Amino acid sequence: MKPRTPWAWIPTLYFAEGLPYVAVMSISVIMYKKLDVSNADIALYTSWLYLPWVIKPFWSPFVDLMKTRRWWIYSTQLLIGAGMAGIAFTIPAQFFWQASLAFFWLVSFSSATHDIAADGFYMLGLPVKEQAFFIGIRTTFYRIAMVTGQGLLVMLAGFLETGFGQASYSWSIVFLVLAGIFTAAFAWHRFILPLPEEDRQRSGVTPRTIMLDFGRAFADFFRKKGIAPALLFMLTFRLGESQLLKLVSPFLLDAREKGGLALSTAEVGLAYGTVGVLSLVLGGILGGIVISRAGGLKRWLWPMTLSLFVPNLVYLYMAYALPENLFLINACVGIEQFGYGFGFTAYTMYLMLFSDGAYKTSHYAICTGFMALGMMLPGMVSGTIQEIIGYRSFFIWVILSGIPVFFVIPFLRIKEKHI
Repeated sequence: MKPRTPWAWIPTLYFAEGLPYVAVMSISVIMYKKLDVSNADIALYTSWLYLPWVIKPFWSPFVDLMKTRRWWIYSTQLLIGAGMAGIAFTIPAQFFWQASLAFFWLVSFSSATHDIAADGFYMLGLPVKEQAFFIGIRTTFYRIAMVTGQGLLVMLAGFLETGFGQASYSWSIVFLVLAGIFTAAFAWHRFILPLPEEDRQRSGVTPRTIMLDFGRAFADFFRKKGIAPALLFMLTFRLGESQLLKLVSPFLLDAREKGGLALSTAEVGLAYGTVGVLSLVLGGILGGIVISRAGGLKRWLWPMTLSLFVPNLVYLYMAYALPENLFLINACVGIEQFGYGFGFTAYTMYLMLFSDGAYKTSHYAICTGFMALGMMLPGMVSGTIQEIIGYRSFFIWVILSGIPVFFVIPFLRIKEKHI
C-alpha cells in the first residue's frame, strides 16, 4: 500500500459521499420550488430519486466483482460531476424539468454506487485499529457536506437571486460549483487514495456465484425471528417525517397567502440547512451517548420514538401563527431537527442489531433498502396531500402519521446483549 495518511483522503471521501445525497434529496426540492414547480410534482418526482438507495443492495455485490473499489470511487465522482454540470446547463432551458430530472437520476445512481464503494474501501484502506478512530471523522465530514449543501450553497443561491433577479441563473451557478467540486474530488482521489492489497478485482468469482451468495443472504434475512414487526417498524418509523421533509422547504418559501412563511432562499438556507443540520447532529450525538451509557436501546426506544414524533408540533404551530420573527422560526426548526436526530439514533441502532448474524453486511444493506423505501413511498404522495388539504391540515396529518409505529414497538425483538 502506498504510504497515504488517512487524514488526506477520509475527510474528502465522506464529504464527497454526503454532498450528492444532499443535492438530490434537499437542494433539488428548494430549487424546483423557486422555479415554480408544484408541491405535488416536487414531492412525487424527487421521492422517486430515492429508488437507487432502495435497490442498492441488489447491485452492491457486482461492485465487489467488477473492478476495484478505488476505481468505482473516482469513476462515480466523475459521473456525479458530469450530472451536476448537466443540471446546471439545463436549468435555464424551457425543458428544464424533464432534462434536469434525467441528470438527477444519473447523480442518484452514481451516488448510491459511490456509497457502496466508499464504505467498502474504508474497511480495506485502514487497519482495524484506525477504523474505530476514524469513524467519528467520517461522520463529521458527512455532516459538513450536509451543512455545505443545505446551508451554504442554498444561501449562495439566495444571494445570487438578489443579484441576478432570476432564480434559474443562480441555481445554474450553484450546480456548476458542485460540478467543479466533484471534478476536483475525482482528480484528488485518483491521486491520493491508497492501494490496499485486498482491493483488487476478484478472480474465480462469476455473477452466478455472487447472485447465489446474495440469494442465500436474502433468504436468511426473511427467515429471521420477528421479521414481520421488524419490517413494519422499518417502514413506519419515519412515516410522518418522510412526508414532512418533502414539504418543509416549500412551507418556508411559500407566500403567506398560500399558508407559508415567505422566507427568502438565503433565510431557508440558514434556518433549515445550517441551524437545522447542526441541531440534527447534536441530537444524534446525544442519542448515541444515552443508548451506550444509560440503559441501552430497549430502555430508550419509546422516549426516542416520541422525540421524533412530538417536535413536529412546531410546524403545526408555525402554520397557524405564521411567525415573522426569524429567531423564532430558526428555534422551531432547530427543535424539530434536534428531536429527529435524537430519535433517529434509535432507528439506526435497531437496524444494526437486527442485522446481526452470519450475513451482517448484506442484511444491513437490505435494512437500509427498506429504510429508503419507507422514505420514498410516503414522500411521493405528500405533495398531493398538502395541495388538497393545505399546510395546516397537512401538518396535522404528519402528526397522525407518526402514531402507527407505536403499535409496532411492543412486538419488536431487541437483543440487549449486543449493545
